[in-house]
Amino acid sequence: MKLNAVIEVNYNWAEFVKRSTKETSVEVRVNLDGTGQCIANSPVGFLNHMLDQIASHGLFDVYVNAQGDTWIDDHHTVEDIALAFGSAFSQALGDRKGIHRFGEFSAPLDEALTHVVLDLSGRAHLSCDLTIPSQKIGSFDTELVEHFFMSFANTSGTTLHIRQLAGKNSHHIVEATFKAFARALRRATEYDERRRGQVASSKGVLTQQ
Repeated sequence: MKLNAVIEVNYNWAEFVKRSTKETSVEVRVNLDGTGQCIANSPVGFLNHMLDQIASHGLFDVYVNAQGDTWIDDHHTVEDIALAFGSAFSQALGDRKGIHRFGEFSAPLDEALTHVVLDLSGRAHLSCDLTIPSQKIGSFDTELVEHFFMSFANTSGTTLHIRQLAGKNSHHIVEATFKAFARALRRATEYDERRRGQVASSKGVLTQQ
């Protein structure tokens, strides 16, 4: 993640989503065939750090520019970033032809271990089983971790299962979760040569429409 970076975005490859409400203003760009670059400029520092994990371990290029009513709390800003992020992913996937569709990964971080399984099915669902000991990591409310993934699942059309297998340190648990999510998402979005451009579904469709 580049702090105070000069933002240079190739608009030809990046899927762009802008979300503006009375509570937030969010711009997200995503390149699924990226190199792990991340420019995250939001007032929620810990979320910026987690977005960097998604980019780095998923090998996605991610650009987020967001402002929100964080004088109230971080809820609206985190939610709207996740909603826009999911929408950008869905746009980037298009008709989802040729992708693996399913992804799975277990990521350790010291004593913490988290397992993530996901399906880019077009159907939104989250099952999240995390036991995070502290209510805050720095100034970040840890209950927003589950809300981030729920919001992403809703707009991306992802079935997402998250299971904590071990962990005592809150930061380690959450970071392991985002790393596992990134690697599972990377696998699911990668092109399956054996599919030869066909949709990985007996129904012939994976979109939400």
